[in-house]
Amino acid sequence: MEENIYKSPESELNVNSNDEPELATRGRRLWASMIDGFTIAIVTIPAMYFTGGFDGISEGVKPAFTYTLLFGLLGIAIFFMINLKSLKATGQTLGKKVAGIKVVTQDGELPTLRKHFLKRYSVYFVPGQIPVVGQILSTLNILFIFGKNKRCVHDIAAGTKVVAC
Repeated sequence: MEENIYKSPESELNVNSNDEPELATRGRRLWASMIDGFTIAIVTIPAMYFTGGFDGISEGVKPAFTYTLLFGLLGIAIFFMINLKSLKATGQTLGKKVAGIKVVTQDGELPTLRKHFLKRYSVYFVPGQIPVVGQILSTLNILFIFGKNKRCVHDIAAGTKVVAC
């Protein structure tokens, strides 16, 4: 029997609905954050020791607010000195590189410094510098990761997400 040459062509259409990169796991994000925090601590802890930042701790005396703010800003500066070039090029900090994850926009594009990273890291770092309530705000920011979309407040504010790479 001959094939019908007037028949419409047939082909199997395989639509891959999995084009979206997989969201980074909470564990990988935690690991990356711990590595980033450790890199900052390598510089700030010795600096605090040599400038008297730990004096009075055994007596329950806190360092002055300006001293604490200065070291908070130092930590932020160190973070960006270590990570800025990589964030712009790949969307990764040192910790994210080790953990195999990166920051992307909601569309999966590489975030820009001005539009995304300034918002993201302002929401991440600045509230922690506010006396008394700063630690509460920082904790709430991070707790949002337990939502369905695994996005912290700083992710939402910047329009970013963290994906496996």
